[in-house]
Amino acid sequence: VQLQAFGGGLVQAGGSLRLSCAALGRAFSSHVLAWFRQAPGKEREPVATISRRGGTTRYAGSVSGRFIISRDNGKNTVYLQMNSLKPEDTAVYYCAAGPQTADWYADWTRTTAYDDWGRGTLVTVSS
Repeated sequence: VQLQAFGGGLVQAGGSLRLSCAALGRAFSSHVLAWFRQAPGKEREPVATISRRGGTTRYAGSVSGRFIISRDNGKNTVYLQMNSLKPEDTAVYYCAAGPQTADWYADWTRTTAYDDWGRGTLVTVSS
């Protein structure tokens, strides 16, 4: 699938932002989806993932309780609702799609678990 993330921008600390990632392709609902982020000078890190039907989600510890991942298979879109944003959340955010394998639940943090990546969208959180 082809992915395109959007919705980034500048927000003050404590604020909220919702990212969207639209996909082209008929196989959207057969893929697990994830959000990763990459801050300047740092490696890409996992943020959250969601199963094909949306029944299972997982989060990185740094965002758990603040971010919510969801998907709408009818609209071929995955979302990331970000609340209580902190300056350390500043990064380029990427969406990714991959197969739901037997190892996905344990391996979701690996970039190699995903086949397709969208262009990122920049989120800047000011203090």
